[in-house]
Amino acid sequence: QVQLVESGGGLVQAGGSLRLSCVASGRTFSTYNMGWFRQAPGKERASVATINRSGSVTSYADSVKGRFSISRDNAKNTMYLQMTSLKPEDTAVYYCAARPAIMNDYKYWGQGTQVTVSS
Repeated sequence: QVQLVESGGGLVQAGGSLRLSCVASGRTFSTYNMGWFRQAPGKERASVATINRSGSVTSYADSVKGRFSISRDNAKNTMYLQMTSLKPEDTAVYYCAARPAIMNDYKYWGQGTQVTVSS
């Protein structure tokens, strides 16, 4: 089992940047595929970016390609989401999640961190 804690959210003006962090407990962080998700008010939770166990493979939602960058540091049990050129439509609660290699679904979720982008 792994516990996830996000941080780094906040209020930023459009065009600004933020870096989210997700720290995982336990010694098995490197065995999990990881992802960032977000949920805006009145909308369903959606995938933002994913990264494989080694960090060598990443994927992004079309809406954030070229603006967001996902990375991980397995030695620090931490995953990051660097967000640049933020837009008001990026406003949402951002969650990190962990998916065991043998599973298709994300099993562990953080509590979320609020990102608000003002116009």
